[in-house]
Amino acid sequence: MLKGFRDFVLRGNVIDLAVAVVIGAAFTAIVNALVTDIVNPLIAAIVHKPDFSALILDVHGGKIKYGDFLNALISFLLIAVVVYFVFVLPINALLKKFHPTKATPPTTHSCPECLADIPLAARRCGHCGQPVTPVPATAIT
Repeated sequence: MLKGFRDFVLRGNVIDLAVAVVIGAAFTAIVNALVTDIVNPLIAAIVHKPDFSALILDVHGGKIKYGDFLNALISFLLIAVVVYFVFVLPINALLKKFHPTKATPPTTHSCPECLADIPLAARRCGHCGQPVTPVPATAIT
């Protein structure tokens, strides 16, 4: 029974997941600090209103705190924007730089008669029988 537990815990997926959770928690703290300490004060300086928590709607004695909802919504949008522009966009650019996509040369061309795809070296269309001139592989770039 303990051997099965040991095998489960030491399996690569569990260790990777544990590392991802720890790194995710640290990353969350960084992003929250960036939004709370830098982005929100910049927006407050522009809009002249630091937060909307004072916005409350009284309905028959009940209080609807839509200002708190607006704060949460704005915070979510700011976090999403910061994560995208500060982390995702630069990382994608780096990945594209280090792992460029290689264009694959075409292996077929269209038959002039029936417009079916035929291999580049074909001398006759396999669909309609029309004679075609083969395209040399060096002509395609």
